[in-house]
Amino acid sequence: MKTAVEELSPTRVKLTVEVPFEELGESLQAAYKKVAQQVRVPGFRPGKVPARIIEQRFGRAVVLEETLNDAVPKLYGQAVDASDIFPVSQPEIEVTKIEDGEQVEFTAEVDIRPNFDVPDFQGLEVTVPVAEVSDEDVDGQLDGLRQRFATLTGVERAAANGDYVVMDLAAAIDGVNIEEQQANDVSYEVGAGSVLQGLDDALVGMSAGDTKEFTTSLVGGENAGEEAVVTITIKSVKEKVLPELDDEFAQLASEFDSLDELKDSIREQARRNKLIDQVVQARENALDALLAKIDIPLPESAFKAEVDNRKHNLEHQIAESGLSKEAYFRLYQTTEEERYAEFDENAAKALKTGFVLDKIVKAEELGVSEQELTNFVVRRAMQMNVAPNTLAQHLADNDQLTLAMVEIVRDKAKSVVGDAAKVTDEAGNEVDLKAIYTEINGEESAEEDAEESNENSADKPAEAEAAK
Repeated sequence: MKTAVEELSPTRVKLTVEVPFEELGESLQAAYKKVAQQVRVPGFRPGKVPARIIEQRFGRAVVLEETLNDAVPKLYGQAVDASDIFPVSQPEIEVTKIEDGEQVEFTAEVDIRPNFDVPDFQGLEVTVPVAEVSDEDVDGQLDGLRQRFATLTGVERAAANGDYVVMDLAAAIDGVNIEEQQANDVSYEVGAGSVLQGLDDALVGMSAGDTKEFTTSLVGGENAGEEAVVTITIKSVKEKVLPELDDEFAQLASEFDSLDELKDSIREQARRNKLIDQVVQARENALDALLAKIDIPLPESAFKAEVDNRKHNLEHQIAESGLSKEAYFRLYQTTEEERYAEFDENAAKALKTGFVLDKIVKAEELGVSEQELTNFVVRRAMQMNVAPNTLAQHLADNDQLTLAMVEIVRDKAKSVVGDAAKVTDEAGNEVDLKAIYTEINGEESAEEDAEESNENSADKPAEAEAAK
């Protein structure tokens, strides 16, 4: 087999593959067997029709077509391996010559990962947040803990922002009640920012027993987007009461006997989290600094697939929310145009990031051990609230273990870039990542914590499916 590679653009090539007919022998025999199973010829059992009878009855062309259907995908794979290119799309294949008994020729146009060099990333200067824990940090954590243990107490007064109300809701269009828009005993925090515009304003000042109407656009159901008159009936008003900050609260909310012990624990955990954040930010910022030094053309098909995947996920999220598009974007304080612009920007960055990290993986000869894969599955299973064995089986059944390994080695490559950077905090102090690894219960533990943070925040491109 002979392969010629023509560069159509920095991200697309055309392979021209010439194959001597004798190299099709295995596929030719398979084709005869397949056709013999499919045809019925008097005097012969299915699958036992001789080759010469098949050609006499159905023609040589039928056999050649089946031969090429079997052989060309395999030959294309061999041509790719021999050409040292990295396809990121499905090929457009055309058989251009069939000389029976002599030679077959086909072409394959495919988008590829562009060629580029990764510049030296030793000593990239990056800045990370300061790891000092302030009293305000501790107070914020304590306040969050108090919120979790807050109680709701009924009050004999009008509702204000921050109160909780129990209410009945009904909606009508042109005087006709919309059954699917009615709900009873709905609990809601006043001022929480309902997607039902006008609700918060209407609730402020209402007391138990009050009824009020306001006009708004419906956000879900068959009448989404239509203007309706919404009727609210308040059944009760409750205020949130936070527990006192004392030793009794510490015993209720934690394993500690005193408030001082609880505060010390919160401070220690906050410092640990800030140190982990420094590691994560160092890696992210170092990678961003490296990406800024490289101009990489993006394969159009890979970019489109990445954007389309994000749009599909968005459509699924909107459908799952039960909201109209307008209400959904209003809830997240954005617009469809702004979200699509983000998709373009993030998709381009995700692809570029994957290309660069894969280059570093290869240069550094990074791999994945069985234990690393197991740890990855366990962490991801915990995030998804499923059993690790269940997730592992799902990954294996859906051929996604390779994707998991790509994710692991790319995180390793990101660590290589971060560890090579010159890191300072926002106060100008030098940050020693190795010392952080050691401080947080040993190097291995800190590495795993940082990897878990990366898994929660990283933008994983669809292009990873093609990575090896």
